[in-house]
Amino acid sequence: MTVTVTDIRLPFLVLLAVLTVSCGKEPESRSDPESPKPWGKSIAYLTSIQGRQTVAGIHNREPNSNPVQWTDSITRIAGKAPGLWSGDFLFSASDVKERWTMIYEAERQWKKGSLVNIMWHTCSPKYTEPCAWNDGKGVLSKLTDTDWTSLITDGGTLNTVWKSRMDIIAPYLQYFENQGVEVLFRPFHEMNQGAFWWGGRPGETGTAALYRLTHDYFVKTKGLENLVWIWDLQDFGSLGSDLTAYSPGDSYWDILALDMYSSDGTGYTAAKYNLMVAASKGRPVVIGECEKLPTAAELKSQPKWGFFMSWSELTVQKNTAAQIAILYGASNVITLDEMPGW
Repeated sequence: MTVTVTDIRLPFLVLLAVLTVSCGKEPESRSDPESPKPWGKSIAYLTSIQGRQTVAGIHNREPNSNPVQWTDSITRIAGKAPGLWSGDFLFSASDVKERWTMIYEAERQWKKGSLVNIMWHTCSPKYTEPCAWNDGKGVLSKLTDTDWTSLITDGGTLNTVWKSRMDIIAPYLQYFENQGVEVLFRPFHEMNQGAFWWGGRPGETGTAALYRLTHDYFVKTKGLENLVWIWDLQDFGSLGSDLTAYSPGDSYWDILALDMYSSDGTGYTAAKYNLMVAASKGRPVVIGECEKLPTAAELKSQPKWGFFMSWSELTVQKNTAAQIAILYGASNVITLDEMPGW
C-alpha cells in the first residue's frame, strides 16, 4: 500500500524539516546564531592564551593497546602531566584491532581536561588495510600521477576506496561527538614532504585537494561537527612558498601547525615563527610535532605558539630529564593541572 503525506497528515513544518534533511542540508537549528553549537571549546581556549602561554603536549605512538604510555612517561619525568594528549588510528593489524582502546583513552583524557589530538597514519588507498610502514605498499609507499587523479576525482577507483576508508573511521569520530569530545584532527600531516603517500604534491590538485575532499566528506557527507581541523607542514625547504603551495584554503582549517624536526638545521627560528603567525591570520598556530623541545625562553620570545607536541620516544632521546622538568615547570607552559576543564 502506498502511503502519502496527506494520509499521515504530517504538519507542514515537520514535512519541511524532513525535506531539508533529505536534500543533504543541515537543519535550521544547527546554524541558528541564537543556539550556538557546543563545539569550539578547544579553539576558544587556545585563543584565550594566545601570546601569553603554551600548552605542553606529547604524542602516544603505537601500540594502540597502550595509548597512554608516553603521557605517563613524561608525567613521571616532569612531575606534571601534559595538557595535550595525542593518539593515532594507525595502520598495522595489531593497532587497527586496538583502535577502540585508543578512542576510549582519548575520551578519558578529554574528561580529565586535556586537549585531544588525533592523527591518522593511514594506508594508501592503492593497497589494502591493514598495512606495513615501509614495504612499498604501506604508509611510505608512492602513488603515480594517474593514481592521484583517480584518488581526487569523484567516482574514481581510488576515490571510491578512500571513501570506504573514511567510512571505517567515521564511527569513531561520531562516537567522540556523541560523547561530547572535541577532537583536534590532523590528517595528512607534514603534507609538504614526500615520504608519505599523500605528501609532496603542491598546487590546487595536489595534497591540498585530498585534504579538502576528506574535510568535506567528514563534515558535509557524514555531518561531523566536533572536529577541529589542523593544517600541518614540516620545517624543510622554503616554508614561505610551502604555506602557499600546500594551502587547502582558509575555510578548510582551524589551526595551523608546523612540525619542528630541524630538517634545515635551524631550529626554532624567528623567521619560521613569523611566517607561521602571518599565515595563521589570527587563528591558533602550534608546534605540531617536535623532537627537541623548545625552551621556556624560546616560547617567551615566540609567545603565540598555542601548544607544542613532542614525539613519543624522541622526547626522552633528545631532551634530558632536567630540561623536560624545567620546561614543564615554567610559568608560560600549561600542564594538565592548569587546564580549565571542559
